Amino acid sequence: MDRRLTPFNGRVAHVSLRGQVDAEEFVEGEIEQVIDAPFLHDKPQGRRDRQLLWGDQVRVLDSKPDWSFVQSLKDGYVGYMCYSLVPPQTLTHKVTQRSTWAYREPDFKTPAADVLHFESKVCVTGGQGQWAELSVPETLVRPAQTWFIPAAHLAPIGQYSSDPVGVAEKFLGTPYVWAGNTGFGIDCSGLVQAALLACAIPCPGDSDMQEAELGKTLPPNTPAQRGDLFFWKGHVAMAVDADTLIHANAFHMAVAYEPINEAISRIQAQGDGPVTRHARLT
Repeated sequence: MDRRLTPFNGRVAHVSLRGQVDAEEFVEGEIEQVIDAPFLHDKPQGRRDRQLLWGDQVRVLDSKPDWSFVQSLKDGYVGYMCYSLVPPQTLTHKVTQRSTWAYREPDFKTPAADVLHFESKVCVTGGQGQWAELSVPETLVRPAQTWFIPAAHLAPIGQYSSDPVGVAEKFLGTPYVWAGNTGFGIDCSGLVQAALLACAIPCPGDSDMQEAELGKTLPPNTPAQRGDLFFWKGHVAMAVDADTLIHANAFHMAVAYEPINEAISRIQAQGDGPVTRHARLT
């Protein structure tokens, strides 16, 4: 069982694993909602694996004063996170820009409250002109508040994009950050997941999972089409057209365009091997 997808931490397991693992306790877990954009770690204060977004829901399976062991409901990923959990709200809208600022007053000259990132989900309770009014739940570090965010940066939940490449292009220039999923930093599989989920296409969190699950495998030397995925060991990129990729990568340390043939040659030359799969989503 893949530890990244198995809701079991050596002590507590989800009830679905009864009879499959030897746990001290089997639990249903409690559904909670993420605020902020915390990383999931492989152990308390360990290596970061993936990143959650404001409004994501998780199943809390085990918790201590300074960490919670959770499973993300959007992709099944499990890990340890610190704080940043509240009871679920009714969420109505999602962020459509790479990142946007939220304010405590409907005035962009006032001090900002926080930053929300693409696909973060919020509860809109009203509006004032160009501003959407958000209900922000009470937490350990702040009382319940009303925030304001530009209404043009939101769309109703359930409204999807139709072009994954167009979504990925929102992140051009975003710094490369291992395990990142936000406009402040993103990695190769985070970029693909953001692009596909925004188009209502289910997508796991890591590139090896994506290679195993997404699309139809194409024969070698098949010309690329917009939206095709190219996989290497530990890396994934998306075709913009027949000649160009977009990917978050450590060579550019950013989300960048790169000619397909140049990327294939460069990645092979740096010791990371050939393309292992070329897949088409439809």
